[in-house]
Amino acid sequence: MALTAGIVGLPNVGKSTLFNAITKAGAEMANYPFATIEPNVGIVEVPDSRLARIQEIEPADKVIPTTFEFTDIAGIVKGASKGEGLGNKFLENIRQVNAIVHVVRAFDDDEIIHVNGQVDPLDDIETINTELVLADLEAVEKRYAKVARAAKGADKQAKAEAAVLEKIKPVLEAGQSVRTIDFSDDEWAIVKGLFLLTAKPILYVANIAEDDMAAPEQSPYYQAIKDFADKENADVIALSANAEEEIAQLEDDEKADYLELAGVAEPGLNKLIRTAYHLLDLRTFFTAGGKETRAWTFKAGAKAPQAAGVIHSDFERGFIRAETMAFADLDEYGSVKAVKEAGKLRSEGKDYDVQDGDIIEFRFNV
Repeated sequence: MALTAGIVGLPNVGKSTLFNAITKAGAEMANYPFATIEPNVGIVEVPDSRLARIQEIEPADKVIPTTFEFTDIAGIVKGASKGEGLGNKFLENIRQVNAIVHVVRAFDDDEIIHVNGQVDPLDDIETINTELVLADLEAVEKRYAKVARAAKGADKQAKAEAAVLEKIKPVLEAGQSVRTIDFSDDEWAIVKGLFLLTAKPILYVANIAEDDMAAPEQSPYYQAIKDFADKENADVIALSANAEEEIAQLEDDEKADYLELAGVAEPGLNKLIRTAYHLLDLRTFFTAGGKETRAWTFKAGAKAPQAAGVIHSDFERGFIRAETMAFADLDEYGSVKAVKEAGKLRSEGKDYDVQDGDIIEFRFNV
């Protein structure tokens, strides 16, 4: 499933360090702007403790987690919407991703240069958001100039698009993001076709100092970012990119010791990956037992045949039914047999909305 979350931020805020940690891809790092020029793309496994529990109950030869993509995009600076700092290229890279992970510096370190000379999370956020808004405003104005003439005639599609553009333009002019606007389903279909940067869902990542890992809420930098995100109704998490990169290189027993000393239950990357996964509106179903227990990614709201098609197009084409149980039921009853005896195994048809955590065996005939 080719959906990707793009990691953005000012230069030297820890984007590439974070990317290295989550993908172990070794993206270039340097203490100067534009160390990342071409976007790096990495595939990450989605941490899911349910897989281990399913394997415990229904052992299989292999256990395969689901995955999705992160894209590391070069740092943006003021004037990017006008081409500053190779801005046009960077903005185009952002346009190609499905969701934005905005990394914001929330630590002090005299040895790491801040592009604006001082650590100010809200100013950093405003810099990025302003450039994205300005880029969108330019795109909207250009598009409106093309459709306005047709909208004056009998072209219903042009009229609908013009109305949406007229709804968006004043919001952008006020410096606000398109994601803050309420759209009808028909309007949203038009908005998606515009590929606007500020229409994309966003997750703010506060890159905190390692000393703040156990209690990030005590960091005034993190709190400022959280307050801003709350006003945007956006998600925010805190992690230390440097610490996460180090944790990612450790063996499991060493990792557990590190986390215990740091006073945290799990790597921050686990939360980042899970949050970004849901930000993309992605969910997971499972197939279990036999040769492999496997997690599969589907788009929220998918019907059973669509979910079957994630495994193979033949499954969707010849779909008959989906033998389904909830992970929570398998976890509670402790065996497939007990789930069946409790009447919790369901036979679902073509109109069934697949739920996150469903364990499914598809019946099909081609």
